[in-house]
Amino acid sequence: MLLVVDAGNTNVVFAIHDGAGWVGNWRIATEPQRTSDEYAVWLLTLLSHSNLKREQVSAAVIGTVVPAALYHLRRLCRDWFDVEPLVARANLDWGFEIRIDNPDEVGADRLLNALAAHRRFGGPLVVIDFGTATTFDVVGDDGAYLGGVIAPGINLSLEALHKAAARLPRIGIGRPQAVIGRSTVPAMQSGIYWGYVGMIEGLVARIQAEQGCKLKVIATGGLAPLLAEGTMVIEHIDPDLTLDGLRMLAERNPVPTLPRDRMRLIETD
Repeated sequence: MLLVVDAGNTNVVFAIHDGAGWVGNWRIATEPQRTSDEYAVWLLTLLSHSNLKREQVSAAVIGTVVPAALYHLRRLCRDWFDVEPLVARANLDWGFEIRIDNPDEVGADRLLNALAAHRRFGGPLVVIDFGTATTFDVVGDDGAYLGGVIAPGINLSLEALHKAAARLPRIGIGRPQAVIGRSTVPAMQSGIYWGYVGMIEGLVARIQAEQGCKLKVIATGGLAPLLAEGTMVIEHIDPDLTLDGLRMLAERNPVPTLPRDRMRLIETD
């Protein structure tokens, strides 16, 4: 079985794929200094509850946008599952070209979304990922990654609004029934929700105009279903897009060999 680790700025998602489908999916808050032993105590307990054993894991793949978390996640795979993880990087075999100025700059999650989305839906397309940042990633008809747009995430915007304006409360995201709010909280909810819907529609329209063609629009991330309620632009929602991208990347690349001298890795990782 394959252990898949998707380490984002907010959460780290662990999932198990048995070759036929996902048989486990768990998340924990991202703490870059969380040790491999701490991860292990938590994860092995969840595996046990799902009637899975760590000995069943024969390979692992890690995708992270938090470099500081990589060391401990690597050691988790090596010390507790006895496998050397494949780490998602631009220099791997993705099966498509990365047509941007500096491929090493692009986040692994964006390439993973591009890989999975094109495999599932074909191209050309744009993937909108509602995470800590809201990203728009453009994929050509041939699957090539063409670049994209990075905007502040919704929760990040809500927190900034609360902190910067003394009289504005902290609110949750929801779809208001009316655009015009008749009190402070509904007005804030409208600004965030319909403001992001407007951004989605506006950016997709500009991307399509720049590309000179119609693009399929795929959404992923926890807030994708909520935002899709407010617009006809989003055609498909896929909550497992990044995890599927990691699985597909692992299938395309050789399984790394676990080094014999593990003590040297402590100094070089």
